Amino acid sequence: MSELVLLLLRIGFLVLLWFFVFGVVYSLRADLFGVKVRKLPAEAASGAPVAAPAPVAKPKPASRGGKAGSPATTSSVSNLVITSGPKAGLELPLGADAMTIGRSSESGLVIRDDYTSSHHARLLLRGDTWAIQDLDSTNGTFLSGKRLGSAPASINIGDTVKVGATTFELRA
Repeated sequence: MSELVLLLLRIGFLVLLWFFVFGVVYSLRADLFGVKVRKLPAEAASGAPVAAPAPVAKPKPASRGGKAGSPATTSSVSNLVITSGPKAGLELPLGADAMTIGRSSESGLVIRDDYTSSHHARLLLRGDTWAIQDLDSTNGTFLSGKRLGSAPASINIGDTVKVGATTFELRA
């Protein structure tokens, strides 16, 4: 091979090597510091108002309607109250839809926690009873201190559910 071809191969190899190095550095930076979230051009041009974050409500005094240990029904359950963790005191109204709990911004209840998976658990309505289902999370979901399997487990009013470092319960 001629010296010109060898020189071009060396330069090409060095350029390829530097692209690899910059790719690794960019990936590490994104993992350590996060990725910037940009507005979509349509939102910026239209000047659409940005929704304000929901205010943090103080938990109401514990009023447990019904018998202790009775399943939580749609008529008696109206709120999910976070009792400990980064969002302690937050009260979320429950509808008829399932709510996903996790670190992902797509979740109904977003918990930014090192011990919470992106899609950690799901709170769902089965008939007239609320249930919690672990979505194969790394650190597990605990209902009254017992780790759940992948099958949904019924929740009673006042039972504590622990997801990562956050604990919550259903209240009337």
